[in-house]
Amino acid sequence: MGMAAVGRLSHLVVDCTDADRLATFWSAALGVEVAARWHQYVMLTPTVEGGPAMAFQEVPEPKQGKNRVHVDLEVPDLDGASAQVEALGGSVIQDHEQDGVHIRVVADPEGNELCLVVKLAPLTRRRRT
Repeated sequence: MGMAAVGRLSHLVVDCTDADRLATFWSAALGVEVAARWHQYVMLTPTVEGGPAMAFQEVPEPKQGKNRVHVDLEVPDLDGASAQVEALGGSVIQDHEQDGVHIRVVADPEGNELCLVVKLAPLTRRRRT
């Protein structure tokens, strides 16, 4: 049996300079609504009932360097999803392929990277030999 949890994942919070702009981008990208605005925060509704949600916190400094945490969006079609990202003010950065898995790195309007991935069969744990 595992340890008792410290807590439940509530929000993935992204620092940004314009929380409303990013909330507009991400709510459209995820197909969810803005749930609340509170001080420097804008929170979205979860993509699944009871699940964690994204939130945006306005901070004075701009993004610097590579994200240490990023979001993967499962999409039916990379090119269609890329076009939607660009129409929402985002950008396409680069493609990666590993073991036949195609991943497209894109960014939101403030340059926060996210990956578009086509739905795959579930990964299984490798057996120890």
